[in-house]
Amino acid sequence: MALDMGGDQTLSRRAMKAELLDAETELKLAYAWRDERDEEALHRLVTAYMRLAISMAAKFRRYGAPMNDLIQEAGLGLMKAADKFDPDRGVRFSTYAVWWIKASIQDYVMRNWSMVRTGSTSSQKSLFFNMRRVQARLEREAMANGQSLDRHQLRQLIATEVGVPLHDVEMMEGRLAGSDYSLNATQSAEDEGREWIDTLEDESRQAAETVENAHDMETLREWLINAMGALNERERFIVRERKLREDPRTLESLGNELGLSKERVRQLEAAAFAKMRKTLEAQSKEVRSFLAI
Repeated sequence: MALDMGGDQTLSRRAMKAELLDAETELKLAYAWRDERDEEALHRLVTAYMRLAISMAAKFRRYGAPMNDLIQEAGLGLMKAADKFDPDRGVRFSTYAVWWIKASIQDYVMRNWSMVRTGSTSSQKSLFFNMRRVQARLEREAMANGQSLDRHQLRQLIATEVGVPLHDVEMMEGRLAGSDYSLNATQSAEDEGREWIDTLEDESRQAAETVENAHDMETLREWLINAMGALNERERFIVRERKLREDPRTLESLGNELGLSKERVRQLEAAAFAKMRKTLEAQSKEVRSFLAI
């Protein structure tokens, strides 16, 4: 299905007038496209969420790309999301589509900024889109507290805030300050004409994998909460202290606190795990039965 973009203002007006889908209608359209390749269903699904794509595209205007191009990329991400969406996973399409739209826009922005300067790993992408904002906030906070940060201190704070190694911050700072280069330029005479573009590789997770992993982790969390709910208060306490703490406690320390022998605490722990296993197995059977319908 071709994506008829037109002007960005025209498309924005059209998107704002599009229908709002309830969960049931959205699910029917998703099944119609996945199972029957119904292009009309795909068109309705994409059109209904084009306002979401436009809204996300607008957040990237500060990187200097034309708004119409950003909307085009957002629309392509939306179409990829619709094509790969699995309605059986129990996730709303809008939640799934956000990851694809953002990934498509970010890839476009980085391609046009220059991949030679920005890099392609997940930490480099995170720095590219967040470093200036984080740096400005840290400088404002330091000034408000009457502090003076040197470049090294600021880089360390940025690395901690964004969650990346310090050397990545230093490299990104240099890349953003450098001049632009052609991706088709050769690296050096010794490389026999090898171009910069030949060295680029995106090692980050794909959007579909990220969404599916997040959904699976949420499902697992809900299952564990239900399994813990099958335990009595003492059993929950033992499981938390033995398995959910960063520094698990010993059977002996729990026995001293509860006034029980170490062997009795071990027995209670084993009984609690047996109850949890039974609850999890029952939930697993329910899921299999539901998918078989």
